Amino acid sequence: MTQTLHKNPRIEVVDALRGFAVMAIILVHNLEHFIFPVYPTDSPGWLNTIDQGILNSIFTLFAGKAYAIFALLFGFTFYIQTNNQKKQDKDFGYRFLWRLVLLVGFATLNAAFFPAGDVLLLFAVIGLVLFVTRNWSDKAILITAVICLLQPIEWYHYIANLVNPAHQLPDLKVGEMYAEVAEYTKAGNFWDFILGNITLGQKASLLWAVNAGRFFQTAGLFLLGFYIGRKELFTSSERNLRFWIKTLIVSAITFAPLYTLKELIMQGTAVVQQSVGTVFDMWQKLAFTLVLVASFILLYQSKKFSNAIGSLRFYGKMSLTNYITQSILGAIIYFPIGLYLAPYCGYTISLLIGLFTFLLQVKFCQWWLSGHKQGPLEYIWHKWTWIGTDK
Repeated sequence: MTQTLHKNPRIEVVDALRGFAVMAIILVHNLEHFIFPVYPTDSPGWLNTIDQGILNSIFTLFAGKAYAIFALLFGFTFYIQTNNQKKQDKDFGYRFLWRLVLLVGFATLNAAFFPAGDVLLLFAVIGLVLFVTRNWSDKAILITAVICLLQPIEWYHYIANLVNPAHQLPDLKVGEMYAEVAEYTKAGNFWDFILGNITLGQKASLLWAVNAGRFFQTAGLFLLGFYIGRKELFTSSERNLRFWIKTLIVSAITFAPLYTLKELIMQGTAVVQQSVGTVFDMWQKLAFTLVLVASFILLYQSKKFSNAIGSLRFYGKMSLTNYITQSILGAIIYFPIGLYLAPYCGYTISLLIGLFTFLLQVKFCQWWLSGHKQGPLEYIWHKWTWIGTDK
């Protein structure tokens, strides 16, 4: 553990970690056929066994965790931007609000090809918490992050049901919305597909996030990333390495009991599953997410490891471009508006397609960044963020 992180202003381990998160998201999305559950029905038994193993492995490792890393680093990036402006005695807050408006535009572009809606819109909405807390103390930010991650709304519903068994969680009609999304997706009309995705699909996605506890979890992760930035925990020091070792140990120890409790709770009533079950599901995923983050940072201290995954740094620098283009490619590959390969792609084939897409994007990133400082969409986001200035 004597090797230190490269002292790059961007903090290379963050770029690599962001690249890892987007890669994991792509693999999960491909296995899900971008929330288009159409698969082969006549695969041989041996292939079904392999498919199930791949599904279980990828989902155990990455589902709900890759997005959490992405959210954590969104908060960290906000710290970098805020701190850079603070050094010039400027408040980045209102410029950040404009940046969130631009993110809504990118979210709409991505959602146009992603029937389930898009996490970028959730980020744009929840990003307001960073604006509100930007001048708070470190202690206040950490306490607020913890409160959000405790999932107070879910606990309210659980306790309310204990007091009054007639109490039910509100029915947001998410299932009905996704059924309608599935209908126009299968119909294969391009313009109905695009229009439905950016309207009904986005609405369904946001309401699903409410049901899944993602609103409070995302806010908590944003603030946690902001706090990590303030404490400079991604930079190299013996103190920080000890912090990440402790984080790895505590997270690894707590994951198993949290997961076990979640499984037990999910055997309860519907209200229990939807409230406290959601809480423990979020907690066990958070514990595993921190295992992944801490392990990645500690492994990155090895020059052999950092060189081996060097491509992820390029990939992470263009995370927005890669995230959106993978949705476009996914729509072309799997949906009736494109090649409609979904009925022929089980989980094994879908994973291979995801890996091929990732490698293709990595090559593009390396080529693009050899002549540009930012990815194409990153450049647009940056230029439009600072419109009216010389940046």
